[in-house]
Amino acid sequence: MRENADTRTRIQEIALKLFIEQGYEATSLREIAETLGVTKAALYYHFKSKDEIVTSLAETRLRSVEELLDWAKAQPRTEETRRELIRRYSESLHRGKHREIMRFFERNQTSLKNHPVMEQTRDRMFEVITFLVEPGDSTATRLRNSMSLFVLHASWFVFRDDTIDEDERRAAALEVALDLLRR
Repeated sequence: MRENADTRTRIQEIALKLFIEQGYEATSLREIAETLGVTKAALYYHFKSKDEIVTSLAETRLRSVEELLDWAKAQPRTEETRRELIRRYSESLHRGKHREIMRFFERNQTSLKNHPVMEQTRDRMFEVITFLVEPGDSTATRLRNSMSLFVLHASWFVFRDDTIDEDERRAAALEVALDLLRR
């Protein structure tokens, strides 16, 4: 069973690498199988389509967001809860292969625009935002608090400077995100 999990993980890693480098549309299952050194039939055992691979890549991230939402639902709606939500979200972004998955989604927006996993991801992000804003907040406050979430992602796309290490990038993004939350 462990071997199947390892093979599945390797397929995901190779597919993600090829999807980022060449694009989702330009990468075939045959090419993924060849890069792995397995037959197409062996690949089909784990994934029947590229869509299944994309879904599997997003599952872990979606599960993490679901856990965060469950936590938020059990908390009082306070400024400190909003700040902790941003801290926890920041931590979750730096686990696993989230950065690579975000690069994949960014580079393949057109191809994946209507993919069900993208719709789920958008829905979950909007649900997270509901815990950052209150009905009586001004438009500017709602925008500012919502942007606090997105600034955590932006640190990967805005800075193309490779001299900034991940810890510095993460700390700066978290600082700005927390500053954006209305006090």
